Amino acid sequence: MKNHFHFYFLFVFLIGFQSCKKAEEVKVQKRIDQKIIEDSISLAKKSAEITPLLDSIILKIKFNAIVSVNWDGKKIYERANGFSNFTTETKINNQTLFPIASNSKQFAGVLILQLQEQHKLNIEDKVSQYLQDYKTKTYQDITISQLLHHTSGINFIGERLLFKSGTAMHYSNDGYKSLGDIVEKLTGQSYDDKLMALFQKLGMAHSSTGNLYNGDNFASAHLGSLKQNKEVPNMPKRLDKNNISIAAGGILSTADDLHLWNQSLYSGKVLSDSAFQTFIKPAKTFDHYILGKVKYACGIMIHEENPKTYLHTGYVKGAPSLVMFYPETKTSVVILSNIANEKLGKKAIYKSHREIRAKIDSLQILWTKAETKSSAI
Repeated sequence: MKNHFHFYFLFVFLIGFQSCKKAEEVKVQKRIDQKIIEDSISLAKKSAEITPLLDSIILKIKFNAIVSVNWDGKKIYERANGFSNFTTETKINNQTLFPIASNSKQFAGVLILQLQEQHKLNIEDKVSQYLQDYKTKTYQDITISQLLHHTSGINFIGERLLFKSGTAMHYSNDGYKSLGDIVEKLTGQSYDDKLMALFQKLGMAHSSTGNLYNGDNFASAHLGSLKQNKEVPNMPKRLDKNNISIAAGGILSTADDLHLWNQSLYSGKVLSDSAFQTFIKPAKTFDHYILGKVKYACGIMIHEENPKTYLHTGYVKGAPSLVMFYPETKTSVVILSNIANEKLGKKAIYKSHREIRAKIDSLQILWTKAETKSSAI
């Protein structure tokens, strides 16, 4: 009789446990379903808010570019407008490959910090420990950190410093070219191969470099106006190590791949938390001719005022670009163009980029306020 009682008690317990478990599973599923519905509503709302604002800029001036915006990994806006090649009248699409110029620098910063994570270097090391060109009285005390932050004062012409290293800032492609050399020295691989391995790991299947690219769907760079322009010769080979260099500005990428990069980088999939904090730790504040007052970290610029933004411009002849990420709302923005009228100056070249950024900035402030209010209810 006692055994029967124990069996009955165990049976009732198991039935009750299963019922509670099932009820909890139902609750969890309901929360998941509710989150999907809320995200879908928010996605549609954000898309409806951003579309007329950006269309009013892009269509009015016939901006020859792709402008793409993702929110939390989901696309809320994209417009590919104009031609990747004016001679063949090939249309731009989200798989068109553009030279991203100095947006390449953040990739160099990441590869250097990954080497630090592997204990192969410390960014406070002197560059002269790794590169022969720095074993001179003038350059021997320059550090890797100073190259990353453009505070080295390096100037290979005349072999003199522009200022005492670490005391000021001067934007230097040569400094980033040297960072690429350090990567090659310590890994025994070409910089291109290290990049391609990173692209493959993150699923950036369409990205390449000026050295390696030999495919199609490339946005040829052009100088001039929409009605009268000339293709920039020797692209993308002019981005190779003997010219601008891949580390300083030689990556080719697409809107989709750059969204994937932003999403991976700022969600902790590329660097450890400590390395990421180093990546975004700025050394100097400066007035950028397009972006205004920003701080420079390890290949990325930071606008700290509301809305906080991680961003960088890129310019190689005929190809202005802007890549941004708003951490508060997890919004990724990619603007890639392939025509520039240099006679008007760089401020004019980036007029559309600035206007688009201003519109998105205003939305970011509204979205952040709305999300803060919603979470407080």
